[in-house]
Amino acid sequence: MQYNRNRHAVYKLTYHLVVATKYRHPVINESVKKRLEEIDCDLFSKWKCEILEINAEKDHLHILFDAPPQIHLSNTVNSFKTVTSRYIRKEFEEYLKPYYWKPYFWSKSYLLLTTGGAPISVIKEYIKNQDREG
Repeated sequence: MQYNRNRHAVYKLTYHLVVATKYRHPVINESVKKRLEEIDCDLFSKWKCEILEINAEKDHLHILFDAPPQIHLSNTVNSFKTVTSRYIRKEFEEYLKPYYWKPYFWSKSYLLLTTGGAPISVIKEYIKNQDREG
């Protein structure tokens, strides 16, 4: 496993973000998906995050990414949703008109999961056994 480093830490922080369109409208077509991928790559690189995988269905988007420990996840997710929504609503205004009468694109909620190489049960066992010799 490759670890990331900065001046004060060695880390591997991987997250799985899922955001859904407002009202779960099926508005993510191939053009919107392609544009979201472009915007996302630009944003995440500015935040010193690395996108490992990205994909979408008609009503939601998945992003798997590595992030540095200094990042404020809730601020990052909210900034991501605000910026992407603004671009998509502007660039696909006519296409989105039948779905949204207010300036929406994403639902207010999101799912953010941490990921890792080992199951929780293995990590719990490792921690439990730290004070045992041999």
